[in-house]
Amino acid sequence: MTTLGDWLGRAPFGLAMSSGFFSFFAHTGMLSALVERGLLPTHLAGSSAGALVGGAYAAGLSPSELADTLARLERAHFWDPGVGAGLLAGRKFDRMLREMLPVAAFGATRLPIKISVFDIFARKTAVLATGDLVDAIRASCAVPVMFHPVWIERRPYWDGGILDRPGIAGVPTGRLLFHNIAGPWALPRRADLVTLVIDELPRSGPFKLDAGRRAMKLAREATLRALDAPIVDDAVIVRAA
Repeated sequence: MTTLGDWLGRAPFGLAMSSGFFSFFAHTGMLSALVERGLLPTHLAGSSAGALVGGAYAAGLSPSELADTLARLERAHFWDPGVGAGLLAGRKFDRMLREMLPVAAFGATRLPIKISVFDIFARKTAVLATGDLVDAIRASCAVPVMFHPVWIERRPYWDGGILDRPGIAGVPTGRLLFHNIAGPWALPRRADLVTLVIDELPRSGPFKLDAGRRAMKLAREATLRALDAPIVDDAVIVRAA
């Protein structure tokens, strides 16, 4: 049977990463393993946490650089309660992204990326691929109740995972690796899509950042094992440990 590593190495592929609250730790670990094996995506897509990691990589940040940043992440770096439709204003998050990313515009990225967001006025998913990359990442990560909506060109947006949890709404057909955080149920199905699921990762959040750092390490190790595992029914499912 074909292993995941064999399939990825066969031809160019895109990478999509799902939403999942603070699962940007796990996405970073997974991407670190791909880069370590020399399996580099040619385009990216994502919702919420997946948009953050995909956007950082597309902007020129290496997985190891992103991992170093997340290893030092503290709640104070993004925690800024303010009056509005959500607990956090998002100004600290915006500043952190602009200081972290090598470029802040879609047009300057080294790889194309499509970011799913939820258009509050239209009540449907919108896909952002032009303009300000940081605004798009913030909008896709703007979990309702936790963050204020992010306004872009006079329209408010919330978390892309509201309606597009996989983050693949804007991805054209073709070879695509999808890293799913939600679990092995309700996986998206389409031609030339293979899903990677890592079960039993630690649950992280704003008050459990150490769990996120453990998830990043475990996701990297699990992905390295997954690359040598066979694809079964268009998916590879491995345990975190």
